[in-house]
Amino acid sequence: MNLQTETSVPDWGPFGRPLFDDPGARALSRIGVVDVGSNSVRMVVFDGAARSPAYFYNEKIMCALGAGLAETGRLNPEGRVRALAALRRFQHLADDLDLPPLRVVATAAVREAADGADFCAEVKRETGLVIQVIDGEEEARLSAQGVLLGWPGAYGLICDIGGASMELAEIGSGQVGRRLTSPLGPLKLRDVPGGRRGRKAHIKQVMNDLRAQLGPQRDRLFLVGGSWRAIARVDMLRRNYPLKVLHEYRMTVRDVHETARYIERADLDKLRSKAGVSASRMALVPYAIDVLARLIREFKPKDIAISSYGIREGLLYEQMPQRLRDRDPLIEACYFAESKDARLPGFGKQLFEFVMPLFKSAPRPRVRLIKAACLLHDVSWRAHPDYRAEVCFDNVTRANLGGLKHSERVFIGLALQHRYRNKREGNRFEPIYALLDDKSQTQAEILGKAMRFGAMLWLKRDARMGRLHWYPKKRKLELHLPQEAAPLFSEVAEARFQSLVSALGATSDVFIEE
Repeated sequence: MNLQTETSVPDWGPFGRPLFDDPGARALSRIGVVDVGSNSVRMVVFDGAARSPAYFYNEKIMCALGAGLAETGRLNPEGRVRALAALRRFQHLADDLDLPPLRVVATAAVREAADGADFCAEVKRETGLVIQVIDGEEEARLSAQGVLLGWPGAYGLICDIGGASMELAEIGSGQVGRRLTSPLGPLKLRDVPGGRRGRKAHIKQVMNDLRAQLGPQRDRLFLVGGSWRAIARVDMLRRNYPLKVLHEYRMTVRDVHETARYIERADLDKLRSKAGVSASRMALVPYAIDVLARLIREFKPKDIAISSYGIREGLLYEQMPQRLRDRDPLIEACYFAESKDARLPGFGKQLFEFVMPLFKSAPRPRVRLIKAACLLHDVSWRAHPDYRAEVCFDNVTRANLGGLKHSERVFIGLALQHRYRNKREGNRFEPIYALLDDKSQTQAEILGKAMRFGAMLWLKRDARMGRLHWYPKKRKLELHLPQEAAPLFSEVAEARFQSLVSALGATSDVFIEE
């Protein structure tokens, strides 16, 4: 990596200099966490830019530790054997990967079971791993912090559903507020007497109590947990939604009610196959959808967002210094990608400054997308030239990036597609473009063509690459080139400049400065 991160760099622009290479961030560049849940046991190894981490390793075993807990008061014996085997494997992997000590937490099933402490002692004896058994409020706090990892400015209500419990937490201004826990996990709901009628009455009573303590929550509802993600997959199937990315997938209250009816009428085996949901997870969906329907009826959120980040990401967030927490996860991830994969790390900053005269009136949310696109403009150069445009679009729209709505993914992807190709019609991604309005599609094209031209003006570091002057009322674009850059404005570069002019619907002038 040779991207400069020293404080001596005078100005990194509106989002600050990258922090991923600072000592405090490097210490978090590869750490492992394990979540011993009521339904699954999962190990995640985070890698790369800590503020927006990649998943170096991610393995889940469906152990169902909490199955039958309501009846027996003890952990599921078969699940306990499987969980121990999984933890033994995870510790072995951590040793082979030379990781720092794994952080292991256990939630509702282990904390409530009569043999939970015995299980923790057995795990320590067999593997050396120390399990931290956390209470419901701490579980809610960590899940909320996981959401803040992806959305630093998030506000609203977090709802994390596990196998044996459901947690709620308020977030706003980067802080976690009131937190509550409840016994509304699908594994427990299976044991509620009275069939579906009895179960729904129980859910209603518990939810009424939760609402009495928290009051209405009319902001955004963030859903964390595998059962919610399974419901989102079904909702995508029902809507024929074109982008199969769960993180930041949005649903309305009406969507949830329609999907609940869709699930009720469906053959669950056929539905799980079409939606790509495991059999063990789909078995819990009918219980979870009843919880979600009552949740939105009681708390009346303005909209609903799926978060792929939860307790495991919250454990990573817990270890971050505040100055890293305050950074934009998208921009930090893009800085890291540029430093690792671009041919000329650092040029993205110059390119951003070069194209910004075309977007003088852009609001900050759009500026951050422009910044991200400029940082990513060259990270796919190793792809075959015939497929670079598609690779760019595919990578960005499906990448593990925090702080991006689906429409924003499409904006960056479309801009990068135009970075390598003038036209976007006639490829397999056309249905996804519909997630972006026509005006934003045009702006993405202008940005892409500006980057496509600007990339022709590579010079040695700190050399002047020229300036664009845009006069929107006159529909006129001026290019001012320093004398040393004039030889770069050859036939291909001129053609790309004219393609940009055409996208703007403008006339143009070129000036060579002494």
